[in-house]
Amino acid sequence: MDRASDYLRHLDQYQTFLVMEKGLSKKTIEAYSTDLMRFGLFLEKKKATRASDIDTGLILAYLIHLRDQGLGARSRARHLVSLRGFFKFLTNEKIIEKNPAQQVDLPKTGLHLPDVLTVADIEALIDAPDRDKPEGLRDAAMLELLYGAGLRVSELIRLAMTGINLEAGFVRVFGKGSKERVVPVGRLAQSAIRDYFDRSRPLLLKSRSSVYLFVTRRGSAMTRQSFWNLVGRYGRLAKLKKKITPHSLRHSFATHLLEGGADLRAVQMMLGHADISTTQIYTHVAHRQLLEAHKKFHPRG
Repeated sequence: MDRASDYLRHLDQYQTFLVMEKGLSKKTIEAYSTDLMRFGLFLEKKKATRASDIDTGLILAYLIHLRDQGLGARSRARHLVSLRGFFKFLTNEKIIEKNPAQQVDLPKTGLHLPDVLTVADIEALIDAPDRDKPEGLRDAAMLELLYGAGLRVSELIRLAMTGINLEAGFVRVFGKGSKERVVPVGRLAQSAIRDYFDRSRPLLLKSRSSVYLFVTRRGSAMTRQSFWNLVGRYGRLAKLKKKITPHSLRHSFATHLLEGGADLRAVQMMLGHADISTTQIYTHVAHRQLLEAHKKFHPRG
């Protein structure tokens, strides 16, 4: 059975379920079917028409595609509802393991693309910690590495001493699904980590030891919530108007690379995305930034 008919077969099963089990009206079922057929056409172009091929990143890419096609927030929300129902059915039928649409949120104002900081914003944020204090040196190094390598928060706070190689200029992290990846570390992040390692870490640990690179005064790894709070505080100290989260730096890392001409596949590898459709979201962010810059600065924008 070919891939297209596989998706259509599941869709036919879902339509039967809606009629026999849910007892929905003909008009409602037609609306769901139209949405799902449109999604099927998108999947064919992506060569991912088996239900098991579809992940959250692909659904996000589809919602961005709908936006680019001119669909408003309400219409995109309806499509998302249709997808959630379909994948919930496939999950309940044990056709797929989990619902890839369940975690996708579509606010009433439209699909929320990641906030991206400017280079000046990044510099102000990283300059905010007081480097005369052990915690300040640590926090500056964490911010440099988060932006410099595009790490997830969980990867940053659990980074082992054995995971960083400053001589070779790379960091080894374990991402989602415990998948290992190696990411380059720039010179500024390397310098900040050396300062932290030489002047701060011994003071924080005192006579204790830890397998983690970044530690607290208790000698333990920092929690996710503590780091989120730190990033928010430094954003306020830097007088940044945007709401700053650890994700802001990861998003900025990806967008700045793409704006600078980096290859999409290379960025995918550095971010640790299993599906390039997830990485493609950042190309939309980059394009939006360019359009806004053109409109603002070009005399005929």
